[in-house]
Amino acid sequence: MAQKLWDKGKATNEEIERFTVGRDREMDVYLAKYDALGSMAHITMLESIGLLEKEELPPLLAELKQIYHVAESGEFVIEDGVEDVHSQIELMLTRRLGDMGKKIHSGRSRNDQVLLDMKLFTRDKLKEVVAGVYELFSVLIAQSNKYKDVMMPGYTHLQVAMPSSFGLWFGAYAESLLDDVYFLQSAWKVTNRNPLGSAAGYGSSFPLNRQMTTDLLGFDSMDYNVVYAQMGRGKVEKDVAFAISGLAATISKLAFDSCMFTSQNFGFLKLPDECTTGSSIMPHKKNPDVFELTRAKCNKIQTLPQQIMMIMNNLPSGYFRDLQIIKELFVPIFEELNDCIKMTTHIMREVKVVEGILDDKKYDPIFSVEEVNRLALGGMPFRDAYKKVGLDIEAGNFEPNKNLNHTHEGSMGNLCNDQIVALMDKAISEFTFERVDEAVEKLLEEK
Repeated sequence: MAQKLWDKGKATNEEIERFTVGRDREMDVYLAKYDALGSMAHITMLESIGLLEKEELPPLLAELKQIYHVAESGEFVIEDGVEDVHSQIELMLTRRLGDMGKKIHSGRSRNDQVLLDMKLFTRDKLKEVVAGVYELFSVLIAQSNKYKDVMMPGYTHLQVAMPSSFGLWFGAYAESLLDDVYFLQSAWKVTNRNPLGSAAGYGSSFPLNRQMTTDLLGFDSMDYNVVYAQMGRGKVEKDVAFAISGLAATISKLAFDSCMFTSQNFGFLKLPDECTTGSSIMPHKKNPDVFELTRAKCNKIQTLPQQIMMIMNNLPSGYFRDLQIIKELFVPIFEELNDCIKMTTHIMREVKVVEGILDDKKYDPIFSVEEVNRLALGGMPFRDAYKKVGLDIEAGNFEPNKNLNHTHEGSMGNLCNDQIVALMDKAISEFTFERVDEAVEKLLEEK
């Protein structure tokens, strides 16, 4: 017989059941350890208000800890005929502990249970993303400092424009990641609020202690209004999706630049042979497939906010089954994003920079602005200097002065990487990861 928390003895049409369950059981495996963790906090609170006997709490906690570790090891299975992770865990407890296993659902609904699971899952995934971003950031800053004096062309409209440097190029993407982390901070703050106790969206007549579960799970605060807590389903995922899509946009642009700069027509960067792939018929090919796949995956990730918005668009307050579909889109995306971050970090660490690029005569006109500025500094009106240099270029008389002196903040000669690093370190320190880790460890510790 199928295990359903809502079962009242009437059978459901098999096709209806297949359609309504969808991929929930598959997605719920990702959430199993978080469901166990949330249940541990919930029953600890239930015991404190008299809805569990004192002697019932220790065996329930012990079994839930065991389930948590089974899920963490990847061995948790939702059995055939069991509807979801909540049903599976309650079934496991009831098998082992009898009727006391049936008590854990008091004061909550699957609605706030899955809300909690999703928030605990998202917290963990955001922490992984931020750690990966910081590692990529550190590699980019290191490369920026290493190649700060190596020149390269800068482009506008994909036409050579002005002198640039690899210090600027690597550093630009590092600072872009800083702004992405600011957005991830907002996503973290929205995520790290406790919805447990909102039940089906209208609270409970049990005297629940919501502050207690908030503290036990290391949340910064709770979603106070129970109707709003339920309205947060989908909204949180959308806000997080916007944050990770901004990060994906940065990585996608970096991948595009890298594809272009490693091509023979540019020849600015070189990948080690082991970071490239070949062709089945062209023996000379060394393709930057990692960058191309990263670009495609990151562009796919950027569609996530729109997909979530279209699912939840125009839904009134209260719970609707539409929201189940968001899980299918949202839960797997972090694995793909973290993979892209990891690959990009590895390639950016291994990539080789070509020196002497601007020695090629075809890049001589790139120094025209430098000459205009030199004449203007000597007293010639800027517009007259611009005209003179333009006419010299047209007549083939332009001789570039390649001794550059850029001194203002953020320019080639003054990258301000130390200041960017200080901002990033401050941003990272403002996440409450440590508090969350301490709370979870305390909940899981042997007693």
